Amino acid sequence: MKDIYKNPILYYIIVPIVVALWPLLVWATYLPRVEQNWEGGTNEYKQALAVMLDILTIDPDRLEFADTNDVAAEFDYAVAVDKIASQCRISAANYKLSAGPVMESRDQKSQTAKVALKGVDMARFAEFLSTMQLRWADLQCTKIKLTKKKGLPDTWDVDLDFKYYY
Repeated sequence: MKDIYKNPILYYIIVPIVVALWPLLVWATYLPRVEQNWEGGTNEYKQALAVMLDILTIDPDRLEFADTNDVAAEFDYAVAVDKIASQCRISAANYKLSAGPVMESRDQKSQTAKVALKGVDMARFAEFLSTMQLRWADLQCTKIKLTKKKGLPDTWDVDLDFKYYY
C-alpha cells in the first residue's frame, strides 16, 4: 500500500483529474441545490409576509407593543396578566399574581413576579404563556412548574416565575 504514494502516476495523472473534476461536481451538484434552497427560502418569506400582514390587519395593537421605549415605562404585571388571562378565557378566580419591587443592578432595572394558574387546561396555559412573551419582548419566563390535578384528564395547576427587564 505504501508503494502507491511513490508511484508518479498518482501525482501526474490522478491528482490533476480529481482537481479538474471538482469544479464540475460543484457546478452539477451543489449549485442546483443552492438555487433550490434559495427559491424555497424566498417562497417561505413571501408566505410569512402574507401571514404578518394578516396579523397586522386583525390585531393592529401589536405595533404598540413593539416599541420598547413606550412599553418599558407602561408595563405593569397586574394589567398585563389581567388582559392576557381574560383574552385566554382564564377567570380572575383561577389565577393569582404577586409582583416584586423594581430592582436595579448594573444600570438595568428589572422586576420579578409569580403567577399561579389554578385548574387550567394545557391549551389555555400554552396560549397564556406564548401571548405574554409575544406581547412583551423584555419579559422572560424563568421557571415553570406544572402539577396535574388528580382524577381530571387535562387540568393543571401552573406556577410561573417571570422577570421583566426595563
